[in-house]
Amino acid sequence: MKRLIARPLVITTVIAVAIASGCTSKTDAPKGARPENDASVMMSAHSYELKASYEVNGRQGVCTEGGYYWVSGSKTLAKYDKDWNLITLNEDPFKGYEIEVNHIGDIDVYNNELYIGAEYFMDGVGTNIQIAVYDGDTLELKRTFPFEETSGQLECSGIAVDTDSKTVWMCSWVGEESGRYLYKYDLATGKYLGKVHMQMPPQWIQGMAYYKGSFYLTADDGTADDNEPDHLYRTTVKDGDTYCIVTLERTFDDVTKQGEIEGLSFDRVNDKLLLLYNRGARIVLGMPQGFYEGYDHEISEIFVYDIR
Repeated sequence: MKRLIARPLVITTVIAVAIASGCTSKTDAPKGARPENDASVMMSAHSYELKASYEVNGRQGVCTEGGYYWVSGSKTLAKYDKDWNLITLNEDPFKGYEIEVNHIGDIDVYNNELYIGAEYFMDGVGTNIQIAVYDGDTLELKRTFPFEETSGQLECSGIAVDTDSKTVWMCSWVGEESGRYLYKYDLATGKYLGKVHMQMPPQWIQGMAYYKGSFYLTADDGTADDNEPDHLYRTTVKDGDTYCIVTLERTFDDVTKQGEIEGLSFDRVNDKLLLLYNRGARIVLGMPQGFYEGYDHEISEIFVYDIR
């Protein structure tokens, strides 16, 4: 989701043919030197080397437990094998909800269950927010957690499972007060446990993931018209903290084209970062509204980075 930004990009014939055939394909990883004095390198907890990219069915989020990959679209869920071959696709993921929802953001997985921040999203406003749990094999809804209306959260762009403290966290794309906090729930019971105030919060948060004691947040804060890259941020929250300091982790100047960053996931088994990027669609108030010159559809790609 994002504010309106023109992206005059050009699509190649090879990519156009691949998308038209409905294939999931691997593309060459973009190459680019990163200066030694790059601020994101100097402040990073890890280093990241881009190894490959894959076109996928889904524009919102990605998650993995090491053996399979799951990808969310705004209205779809997909499961891929270790070689990024599509196994299962659910094109009606909203079946079984008691209140109306129409949007899925970034996702996470824990013990083969998908954790999803579902909501009814229209023109930059989210309502009916809830944590939903899906079966990792069938991609069918299993249960939902009640949402805490008094939390101040106005939208859910991403969700992350803290496997150490057994909690679930949500973030908000909507700015002002809603986008300045991370929202915490108990993993087992779904009970709301409070929120943590982000100091120096990123703008336009799209996804979040938990890795080695810290939360990582993607932010759609670069202007594609000016070829500005989007970013990854990092923060650590200790038990009992009411606030956390957010720092820059990485600048993504090595993706295929600057467009719209979305969700992320860490492959803890293979020490890799998975990052979802979109390009080609015109986005108005967080919703696709036609395409840019050279495109007749949106392209969603997972970029795979080795982590050191």
